Amino acid sequence: MKDPIDNTESILQQLATLKENDPAFDTICKSLSDSINDLINHDFEKLVRLLYRLDIDETKLRKTLHDHQQHNAGEMIADMIIERQLQKIKSRREFRQRDNNIDENEKW
Repeated sequence: MKDPIDNTESILQQLATLKENDPAFDTICKSLSDSINDLINHDFEKLVRLLYRLDIDETKLRKTLHDHQQHNAGEMIADMIIERQLQKIKSRREFRQRDNNIDENEKW
C-alpha cells in the first residue's frame, strides 16, 4: 500500500500542473480528499506536519471543521489545501510579472 503522505505529495504535484477548468480537477480533488481521510485515520501526525508545511491557516482550519462537523473532514481539508496552493501559484505568477517589468540595469 502506498504511503498516504507520498500519495498526497503526488496529488499536489498533479494539481500544480493543471490548467484552469481542467476536467481532471474533480478527480484530483477526490484523490486528495481520500488521501487526507487516510491520514486522519492512520497517521494524524503526518497530516499535521503536511498542513504546517503547506502553510494552512490553523485557526481557519479549526473553525471550518468545528462549524461543519457534519461534512467530510477530508474534503474540507482538501479544499483548504487546494485553495492555499492556488493562492501560492497566483502569487508566484504576480511576482514574476513584477520582476519582468524591472529594467535590466536595476535588477540585482
